[in-house]
Amino acid sequence: MTTTTEAQAVATRKLTYVKAFNEGLAQAMREDENVFVAGEDVAGYGGVFRMFDNLLDEFGPRRMIDTPISEAALVGLGVGAAARGLRPVVDLMFMDFIGVCLDQIVNQAAKMKYMFGGGLSVPLTITTASGAGLGAAAQHSQSLEAWLAHVPGLKVVMPCDAYTAKGLTVSAIRDDNPVVVMLNKVLLGSTSEVPEEIYGIPLGQAHTARQGSDVTVIALGRMVGEALAAADDLAAEGVEIEVIDPRTVQPLDTETMFASVRRTNRVLVVHEAVTFGGLGAEIAAQIQDTVFDYLDAPVLRIGAPFSPVPFSPVLEKAYVPDRARIAQGCRRLLERS
Repeated sequence: MTTTTEAQAVATRKLTYVKAFNEGLAQAMREDENVFVAGEDVAGYGGVFRMFDNLLDEFGPRRMIDTPISEAALVGLGVGAAARGLRPVVDLMFMDFIGVCLDQIVNQAAKMKYMFGGGLSVPLTITTASGAGLGAAAQHSQSLEAWLAHVPGLKVVMPCDAYTAKGLTVSAIRDDNPVVVMLNKVLLGSTSEVPEEIYGIPLGQAHTARQGSDVTVIALGRMVGEALAAADDLAAEGVEIEVIDPRTVQPLDTETMFASVRRTNRVLVVHEAVTFGGLGAEIAAQIQDTVFDYLDAPVLRIGAPFSPVPFSPVLEKAYVPDRARIAQGCRRLLERS
């Protein structure tokens, strides 16, 4: 079995986010014959976002399975298969649809290992498309990571680019616990350097996407790119911000965040989900509990307003945080120091 680590993965070329996910999944399926995919239109059509293109041709209908439109039955199939030793990858077209199958995810997949005293594992991977920005309106555009990260027994990952999309997907499939892989819809066509060989990115290990000395920006998923763009804007003003990508929001690598705050003394947390009750609040609470003495200003949070995602392109653009709001948040922190 290949054990290539992130540090060893060096042979790179540009790949889109969606193709990187597809490649990681295909390589994981070649690595372990117990891996199979089930979902609505994943086989014959290749998925609504073409995430599963060409996999049916290589792996056949035994391992690429189109299912009826029933998210509860689909995740239930995955839980049962995983409990019996297989490694299912179950696709939910849109993250919003997890509301239909929360019982299977929260009360079955997440709790089985605990309830059987560790004698049973549930190596289930749930892939889903999240986030706003494509005009898909209120029922197809949400970021609900806070729901899932709240549940003991679940792991939740949020790839910010093609490189992490592949590496986190491989690690999710290899993991012996249920993992939800949140793929951001707006990022599907974005490109970055991706190694050709199979590699995994450790779950629960954050990444410092950019080093800086003035403000720490902890950004989730798509917001990493916005934070990096804001960093470029602020650099022209002589302000250097450090960008932390948690990669995995459950488990959450707080130590990397704490170390950054000790260096910069100011922190902003940004996510696409609504601000109220979002993971920004949890991260802010942990920072003030552990490294409060290093803070020169209160922790600032930026997220979406407490509203359903608008359908109107103009309102949707205003709804989702962007580089300008992040840059302005950093300026506010510096003014309050």
